[in-house]
Amino acid sequence: MIKLPLNIDFNNKVVVVTGAGGLICGAMARAFAQSGAKVAALDLNEDAVKKLAEELTSEGFVCKGYKANVLDAENLEAVHQEVLKDFGGCDILVNGAGGNNPRATTDNEYQHEAKEGGKSFFDLDSNGVDFVFKLNFQGTLLPTQAFAKDMVAKKGGCILNVSSMNAYTPLTKIPAYSAAKAGISNFTQWLATHFAGTGIRCNAIAPGFLVSAQNRALLFNADGTPTARSEKILKGTPMNRFVDADELLGATLFLCDEKSASAITGVVLPIDCGFSSYSGV
Repeated sequence: MIKLPLNIDFNNKVVVVTGAGGLICGAMARAFAQSGAKVAALDLNEDAVKKLAEELTSEGFVCKGYKANVLDAENLEAVHQEVLKDFGGCDILVNGAGGNNPRATTDNEYQHEAKEGGKSFFDLDSNGVDFVFKLNFQGTLLPTQAFAKDMVAKKGGCILNVSSMNAYTPLTKIPAYSAAKAGISNFTQWLATHFAGTGIRCNAIAPGFLVSAQNRALLFNADGTPTARSEKILKGTPMNRFVDADELLGATLFLCDEKSASAITGVVLPIDCGFSSYSGV
């Protein structure tokens, strides 16, 4: 059980969460389940979502895990049909699948600091860059194509995308991820406009820096002390701390509630401990 920041009733709502095998989206799936929703937890890591579903079911909530590849339209449609059979049509879609790849990351922040044998901008792997763009952008577009059809039929629903602080100002070392997340913010506004006449709202959250299994080695040394990059991040964050995954839940539940946020669409909400507001001086 997690302590919910808002008491919103999602009873009888069918919520599909991609990337639910991870830290952030797993917490979102749990929050929706605890709020009464029927949750379809999707992830390529089937073991992770099956474990999540077992935990929530044992606690008396409704959740089922599905193995899904957000880059495979046929697979997503097959999962869509399973969800229809198990729970009915989708009311809320959270597009949480995404991430970076080392092949699309430089070793140095600046080209003049590049060292022989290291990976500079000119050494970035084109396939790695392509994978990052596909995972983040197509990994949002394809699930939306699969599940938003249900919302059009119901004449209402909500899509929540996961953007990033990188969408506002790109971070050094990760050009592909930064550009891909900027694309997610733009796509969120496009979807909000495209679906406006159908009753579907589309918004996004832009999380600040969280500590996860994926980035822990970049933020902390083996002895637990912060790395130089971590110190720079915190120095540029007015609240001088990282964001906790549970701190994304209030905005998630609020933006997905058809009553609380009925007139909110096309918004990308930063949840970043002030990072996007600070100029450095």
